[in-house]
Amino acid sequence: MIRKRYFQQLDLLKESVLSLGEMSELIFHDSMEAVIDLNIELARKTLDLESKVDKLEERIEISVFDLLALQQPMASDLRLVVSALKISADLKRIVGLSINIAKIPGKIEGSHIKPLIDTKRMADIAANMLESSMKAFVTQDAELARSTAARDDEVDKLFYAVWVELIEMMAKDTDIISKATYLLFLIRYLERIADHCCNICESVVYLTTAERVKLN
Repeated sequence: MIRKRYFQQLDLLKESVLSLGEMSELIFHDSMEAVIDLNIELARKTLDLESKVDKLEERIEISVFDLLALQQPMASDLRLVVSALKISADLKRIVGLSINIAKIPGKIEGSHIKPLIDTKRMADIAANMLESSMKAFVTQDAELARSTAARDDEVDKLFYAVWVELIEMMAKDTDIISKATYLLFLIRYLERIADHCCNICESVVYLTTAERVKLN
């Protein structure tokens, strides 16, 4: 009976992390849609989801502490518990960055200073990295984790290209500095989201192989 409860707790922990991952994907997607369309109503709805994330994170922390204190997991089970805690922390950071993105539409009046083509490309890659990193966690696929983290280079290249373009635009037209600054914040948030996806991939590699790696 005790072992049955132990495995139930492990399953519940995995399910909670997956739920947090799904919520992170939703908030990231909606925050980007809100900022691209400058949709203030969608932005507000996205901001309201943060409280649900806090409850999920709390549930994960309680599960982790219960397992560590009462069950004393060993070997691969211990790696699962540790990885779940680290992944949930990275997912919470991704949510925090997405919430920052959702705050931008309320600060930009009128329209964007330029089409957000490369910025959207950054977001699409980061969203794919988030989805794939969580899939790697579910399937315990270390190779998928590694290939997912490798896409961070694409995000970095786009970040620097957009950053240079915005700086040059600001130098030519000081009237756009305020709007351009928010776009600089936006691409920084996207770059950081990709970094946290890399962290998740590192946790997956550790979970499946017991190897600690740096993929970012």
